Amino acid sequence: MASHSMSSPLTIGQAAAQSGISVRMIRHYESLGLLPATVRSASGYRQYGPADLHTLGFIRRARELGFSSAEIRQLLTLWQQRSQDHTQVRAIAQQHLDDLTRRIQGLQAIQQTLRELVQHCQYGTQPECPILQDLAAPDAACPQP
Repeated sequence: MASHSMSSPLTIGQAAAQSGISVRMIRHYESLGLLPATVRSASGYRQYGPADLHTLGFIRRARELGFSSAEIRQLLTLWQQRSQDHTQVRAIAQQHLDDLTRRIQGLQAIQQTLRELVQHCQYGTQPECPILQDLAAPDAACPQP
């Protein structure tokens, strides 16, 4: 992060540079209501302060962990309320973990199917390609991620 006096407001470009989030995504997060509407300068430029950068960091980390915008909205609300009861936070994280586990299992099943198809492919020595046959089969059932 670039060094900048935190007492003076930052432009959206400076906030982007310091938070590691693109200007376009900052605007997107504002449009979704994840980042509150910012103060505007007399000339109409967005101005960001330390709280905005902290919120952007929260959003960035939540996105890195794969949380959806809706989940991030819930987590942000709980974080900003500073509640000591983390039951809802844990429930959101557990649901996300369960979803990730299901998706990973689905992707592993797809990986195994593709591994088997590739192993059965004889590089042109068979009259029919097992990969293309599988793709063209009307009843081919591929695991869903």
